Amino acid sequence: MNQPQAGVPDTTGADERPGIGMAADIAEQPGVYADVLDHGTPEIARIAALIAERRPRSIVFTARGTSDHAALYAAYLTEIRLGLPASLASPSVVTVFDARPDWSDSLVIAVSQSGGSPDLAQVVAAARAGGALTLAVTNNPASRLATEAELHLDVRAGHERAVAATKTYTAELLTLLLLIEGIRTGTGRLEAAEAAALDKLPELAQSVLDDPGAAELAGRYRFASRFVTTGRGYAYPTARETALKLMETSYLPSLAFSGADLLHGPLAMADPGVPVLAVVGSGPGGHAMWNVLTRLEKQRADVVIVGAADVPGQTARLATPAVDERIAALLDILPLQRVALHLAIERGENPDAPRGLKKVTETV
Repeated sequence: MNQPQAGVPDTTGADERPGIGMAADIAEQPGVYADVLDHGTPEIARIAALIAERRPRSIVFTARGTSDHAALYAAYLTEIRLGLPASLASPSVVTVFDARPDWSDSLVIAVSQSGGSPDLAQVVAAARAGGALTLAVTNNPASRLATEAELHLDVRAGHERAVAATKTYTAELLTLLLLIEGIRTGTGRLEAAEAAALDKLPELAQSVLDDPGAAELAGRYRFASRFVTTGRGYAYPTARETALKLMETSYLPSLAFSGADLLHGPLAMADPGVPVLAVVGSGPGGHAMWNVLTRLEKQRADVVIVGAADVPGQTARLATPAVDERIAALLDILPLQRVALHLAIERGENPDAPRGLKKVTETV
C-alpha cells in the first residue's frame, strides 16, 4: 500500500505545496477499500467468528480523536445490528482515577491509527487482566496497543502523509463494519447481499471523489467564521469527524451535534451567516433529519446537504450515492474531507501540517 496507485499523486520527492500530502491520502481511499476487501477479510472473518463463539454480553470501545468517531460508528453498529449494549469508555477512568470497571463479560475494542497512545494501551491491559476479551484495531501491527490486546486487526491503510487522518479513518470504518457484520452471522463471513453491496464500495468512492463540488464549496465558504455539522445515527460520527477536520486544518470553530440535540437549544445560533453541513442519508437516520431541516429552513440557515437527494431550503448539496446508511458513512465523509482540504488551502493554511499538532498524540 506504500506504492503509488493509478490516478494517485506520487509525492516522492515532491515540493512542499500545501495540502499535497492530504490530497494524496484522500485520493487513495478507493484503493484502500479494495485492499481491505480483497486481502483483509480472511483475518477479520477469523476474529469475528472467534468473538461470536465467546458471546460477549456487551462491547466497550475506547479511542481518541478521529478514531473516537470510528468507535462511535461501531457502537451504533453494535447496538443496531447485534442488539448488544455498547459504550465508549473514557481512558481517564483507568489512567487518571485508577479505577478498574468490571468488563469481564465484555469485548473491549481499542481503536487507534498509530496504536501509540499510552492511555489506550493501559485500558486494554487493565481490561485483559480483568478477564475481558480485548481487540486492538490499528494501522500499526507493531504498536504497543497491538501487543497489549489479545487480538489485533490491521486496517491496512498504509503510510499516511498528512497529520490530519483521512484514509486511516475510513479504513477503520470498513474494518469495524466487516467485523460487526461477521459477528452477526456467527461465522465471520458476510451474508451474500452484504458482500455484494460492499464489492461496489471502491467504485462508488472513486465516483464521489471525482465530483468537483467540494472544491467549489470551499471557495464559497473561505471567509466563514464557524461551522455547524449535524447528522443522526450512522451519520452523526461523520458530522463529528467533519467538525474535527475543519478545526484541525483551517482552525475554524466547528460544532457537531446530533440532529436531535441540535433542536435542544443550539438551533438558536443557526442563521444565514453560519454554514450548516447536514449529512442526510437514505434510511431511518436521514428521515429523522427532516424535522431538523424544516426548522433550519425557517431560520434561513445556510444549509449544505451531504446525501443522495435534494431537500427544501438547501443552499447546496454534495452528492453521494443512495446506499444503506451503514455503507453511506464510508462515502459521505469523502467530500467533507475534500472540503476541509480545499478550505484550508483557500485560507492560506497547510492542512498537511497543522500548527501545534503531530501525527502521534500521546495521552495519559
